[in-house]
Amino acid sequence: MAIWFLINRPSRRTVLSCSRDSPAPAGAPIFSSSRPIAPESGATRQRVIANFGRLDKLEPKHLDPLINGLNRALGRSTNPASPVQYDSARAYGDVYALHQLWTELGFGDAIKRAFRSSRREFDAEALVRAMVFNRLCDPDSKLGVLRWLETVAAPGMPATLPHDHLLRTMDLLSERCPAIDDSLCKLIRPLIDQELSVVFYDLTTVRIHGNAELEDDVRAYGINKETGGIARQFVLGLVQTSDGLPLMHTVHPGNVAETKTLRAMLEGVLQRFDVQRVILVADRGLLSLDNVAQLAEVAASSSRRIEFILAVPARRYAELGGVMDSLAFVDGIAESRFAEHRLVVAHDQLRAAEQSARRRERIAELEAFAERLVGKLDTQDEGKSERGRRATDRGAYSRFARAVADAELTRFVHADYQADRFSYSIDEAAIAGAERFDGKLVLLTSVADFGAAEIVDRYKSLADIERGFRVLKSDIEIAPVYHRLPDRIRAHAQICYLALVLHRVMRMRLKASGSALSPTRALRLLSRIQSHRATIGEASYTGISRLSAEQTRLFEELNLPKPLARSL
Repeated sequence: MAIWFLINRPSRRTVLSCSRDSPAPAGAPIFSSSRPIAPESGATRQRVIANFGRLDKLEPKHLDPLINGLNRALGRSTNPASPVQYDSARAYGDVYALHQLWTELGFGDAIKRAFRSSRREFDAEALVRAMVFNRLCDPDSKLGVLRWLETVAAPGMPATLPHDHLLRTMDLLSERCPAIDDSLCKLIRPLIDQELSVVFYDLTTVRIHGNAELEDDVRAYGINKETGGIARQFVLGLVQTSDGLPLMHTVHPGNVAETKTLRAMLEGVLQRFDVQRVILVADRGLLSLDNVAQLAEVAASSSRRIEFILAVPARRYAELGGVMDSLAFVDGIAESRFAEHRLVVAHDQLRAAEQSARRRERIAELEAFAERLVGKLDTQDEGKSERGRRATDRGAYSRFARAVADAELTRFVHADYQADRFSYSIDEAAIAGAERFDGKLVLLTSVADFGAAEIVDRYKSLADIERGFRVLKSDIEIAPVYHRLPDRIRAHAQICYLALVLHRVMRMRLKASGSALSPTRALRLLSRIQSHRATIGEASYTGISRLSAEQTRLFEELNLPKPLARSL
């Protein structure tokens, strides 16, 4: 038997009718009956079982009991006609993808093991995860993390999250940092060639706020690499593989000499990664003869091969003496010996011409500025006055010297401070000497089985670690740092390092799949997948927005499972 609502138009009455044989009218809602009526041959019988009165007098309160009863029979708990209330949509796709990657890499389990013996009443691993994901999605302060969590549907995140829990988690993270680093290294080891590992090491400065002096403070004044001026900062060291995968990081006081960090870093790599041969590639600031001697000493005390490729700073090219003059370049590369090691020099003629032309152009700009100063002084000597402050030779010296220093050309342009009248000179010999080294890259290496061209290529790959620093300072926003306590500064560096590892793994997977998207753009695209929650009566329904073709393809390129409604 089929049951449907039948509207009797002539009488303007609505009746609930039943039929033994005939189908329901087109468009009518059909419900199954639990007591079939045996059909009688040759006729269709209809029987009115309920009469709800006139259609124009019908109100929801008359039908709701019946509709709710039918809903219960079908397993529905409420009347669909009840008002629907919607919560604010929350970003879901980006934090879901990061959570899947975090779990797949084993970071969550590693941190839980490191935190296992601590006494706490909250999930510290979830809070570390929240702070790491925030650096990648919408970097903000720790208070900003709480505001950000209100806009995302992060899997496995506590419903309430006090600010002091975040700070306590940072203290715990700093305390257990060695154990966490050891665990992370174990997870990364399978991704490294155990026979040969070319590791890249460099340091950068991270600006930090605060004037108070504390014991064991890593905040110190030093030359900041971003501004070139003096700033309060700490120094962050980063070790990466040739594929751009971060291996470890170090935190040093802001006034540390870069050359003093090299040996400790190398010993840390040897302790944590059981590779048989390590080739260290480092930038100009890490080269010193003391470092070269220390590297040889570490190599002698280890059963593994320890070699290096270090760039010679331009300021030390003059120390090479006649070695540079005797080089014979073939396809832009030449080789010689210096300090008992191979000296490999690459020469780019186009870059050399650009550097020389730019230097000459800046010197010409300084000469034009000096001529304006001289012209003003000569005008005054002729008795002609100009608007503004009266010029003096001593004032001209000061202005010109400042301009030369700002242009970093003090080697080539000299003001004669002993002369009574403003004058200067151009050191053509110094310019010619500098032009000898324009476009040249000078490398000192102990690697014997690589060709000169491969040595140059390995060093040029160091640019990838510099991109890692740019990611830390732009996308992850490691600076400026407002933490005061040294342990929390180290914890902040650890959080940013974990974010960089996730960023690099995403980059490696996107690159391997041929995607042109950066990890930042990919996360921005995935953030459009939103979590939605609707309430109808006493029941709540949760789901996610439909994935676009581009978002579906992106999960495939990242080799991550697509989110389902039940993932929430």
